[in-house]
Amino acid sequence: MQHAADGLPPGSGADAASPHPLPPAGCLPPMTVRDMPEPLPLTKILGPSVILAGLGVGSGEYIIWPFITAAVGPAFLWAAVVSVTFQYFMNMEIERYTLVTGETAIAGFVRKWRHWGWIFCLFTLLPNMWPGWATGGVTALTFLMGGGNVGYITVGVMIAIGFALTMSPVVYKTLERAQFFKVGLTLVFLSVAIVEAITPAAWADLPQAISGFGTLPDATAIPITLLLSALVFAGAGGVNNLAQSNWIRDKGFGMGAYIPRIVSPITGEDVAAPTTGVMMRTDGANMARFAVWWKRANVEQLVSFWFICIFSITTFSMLAHSTISGQQFASQATLAFIKSEGEVLQQVVAPWFGKFFWVFGALSLILVALGTVDYIARIVADILRTVYLQGHAYWTESRIYFFAVWGGVASGSIILLSGMQQPLVLLMTAACLNGLVMIVYGVLLIQLNLRGLPAPLRIGGLRLVMMVLATAFYAFFGGWLVIAQVRTFFGM
Repeated sequence: MQHAADGLPPGSGADAASPHPLPPAGCLPPMTVRDMPEPLPLTKILGPSVILAGLGVGSGEYIIWPFITAAVGPAFLWAAVVSVTFQYFMNMEIERYTLVTGETAIAGFVRKWRHWGWIFCLFTLLPNMWPGWATGGVTALTFLMGGGNVGYITVGVMIAIGFALTMSPVVYKTLERAQFFKVGLTLVFLSVAIVEAITPAAWADLPQAISGFGTLPDATAIPITLLLSALVFAGAGGVNNLAQSNWIRDKGFGMGAYIPRIVSPITGEDVAAPTTGVMMRTDGANMARFAVWWKRANVEQLVSFWFICIFSITTFSMLAHSTISGQQFASQATLAFIKSEGEVLQQVVAPWFGKFFWVFGALSLILVALGTVDYIARIVADILRTVYLQGHAYWTESRIYFFAVWGGVASGSIILLSGMQQPLVLLMTAACLNGLVMIVYGVLLIQLNLRGLPAPLRIGGLRLVMMVLATAFYAFFGGWLVIAQVRTFFGM
């Protein structure tokens, strides 16, 4: 329904139906005001958090946390639960802003300061251009095949990812289907592992995660770079979380229903439409609809993201603790422990299960790479279109997305062909940089949802406390990393 108040003139500051002022426009067009769409059933909004969980069940769940648990036992798993919980609250604050305005959290940051646009482009590109997920998936595949050139095969995988994303009529649907398949495969694999592969003795050690709460592993066994990597990639981590704004908008959550979806400029109908926000009215009827949206979005995030990530981290870690605990590996960086774990599973369970472990790892990590290329391109396209190419007839968000995807494929291929092909090194590089980014956007999210929304919709209470604690949590470990690297650099 169209209303006369939908197009408020600049400086009007409020909707006639609401006493609450609109946020300052900054460098973006002023927000218009419309009614909150009717809430969709929970079954129809499942998807964005499944994508986030699908991207989370990869480097952290399959590689980093199992490696740490195999090295020092399950006592440190308490930190995984804490980190995933903090990310749940961060994700919901990202979703809050998009539910209410239809625009991304980054667009909200830009309304406060224009330069956050190019800064978050760098925050997206620099930590995530390292193709550790694709390399890890191909490495697991070579264990199954008995060998192969990881670099060249991974370049081929990257090119296939580029085609998959840019030839999809509606990109979100392709990504959602891929991650639903992956999450389903994850649950099947873990169910078999629980019944057939994890020993009672291993399960008996799991309470150490409770008794060891607050303790940290020995730095000589688990360096700070690996520690921070584990915390960031427990769940999604880094800029990946910010992509929730883009995915729930494409799914049609709340005011995101008024924003065009990203489609392929080749096979889909490309729409040159504005991607800036549409503020919801705050009268009684609209607040009631928002309350239903908010409740269902929380449930979707809790089940699809929080539960799946914690279940996956725990089960994969206990599987490693049950099979390769205490072993020494010639090369951690080349995932030798993943090869060893698959070989042990072939012996103690069945040959097919050990191979299934590698097949799962290959598919899982390659699908993470698919999602990573998508969210890099999606965030960059949104920033460039919203901030720097407003109103441009040719450079729609879909076209920018197309070029950003292939730019990501090209940069990843160049890194691989230059000789950087060790999966764990690439993943740790991505994780540590993403961890530092989380500190920045944690502070910005608190400010945005305290000051950038109408009073009835602002963050407060427990959620505000959890956001402050989450930001402090990542700041502590990020600061530790920076200090450790400075000391190493200067030989201190």
